[in-house]
Amino acid sequence: MSRVVAIHQPNFLPWLGYFNKIAQADVFIVLDNVQFSKTGGTWTNRVRLAIQDQARWVTIPVVRSYHGRRLINEMRISEGPWRARLLRTVQNAYGRAPHAAVVFPFVERLVSNPTDVLVDYNVSAIRSLLFAVKLERAELVMASSLGATGHGTDLLVDLVKAVAGTAYLCGGGASGYQADERFATAGIELVYQDFRHPVYGQGRDPFMAGLSIVDTLMHCGFDETRTLLLGQKRRALQEELGHASLEASNGSA
Repeated sequence: MSRVVAIHQPNFLPWLGYFNKIAQADVFIVLDNVQFSKTGGTWTNRVRLAIQDQARWVTIPVVRSYHGRRLINEMRISEGPWRARLLRTVQNAYGRAPHAAVVFPFVERLVSNPTDVLVDYNVSAIRSLLFAVKLERAELVMASSLGATGHGTDLLVDLVKAVAGTAYLCGGGASGYQADERFATAGIELVYQDFRHPVYGQGRDPFMAGLSIVDTLMHCGFDETRTLLLGQKRRALQEELGHASLEASNGSA
């Protein structure tokens, strides 16, 4: 049986596709030891929510007063009242959503995490979200703990090998920058996701895809979000086979 590995940076309150990828993996490697972009925002410190019927960014402010380069796991969160502001934004945007009464206190706990270490903040939230939607099967491993070397595709190959993986599950947009033949050379099966964003009731039209999982939870609740992530067919197969890596039937982020 394949040992499927997925790899992704530790994103901030990620979208459904991120969690769909974890759901299909045996091992999910958190890529915490690559460079953080010196300028602009990244998915590690910002995400989109539906605010006033538009997809708008919400951001974790990070300390940028440093020279040279820093890795994601070296980034620190700025001091200030941003957590309270973010919670007010979420309350205003989703206070009338069908599941807000249950979901908002949960989101409040995630956002209120006092750590100033960005990777710890994000990984803590990701783990809590996985627990909340009952998708804890995959083993989460920090890339920085594996001692893998190399860059680009070579780094991905080394990481998969470091956790004894036999297959690499990658997002559909990876074909433009990764050298697929290196996986074959290393004896690693390459599996592309084909995540197709589910449409659910958002109380608005047209549907906005690619928002934080917070949007889905507010409108659908924890159980239905899990169903959307897995899909009914995949969910039944997963229960029957006891294995989350269904290579032919489901998609990815």
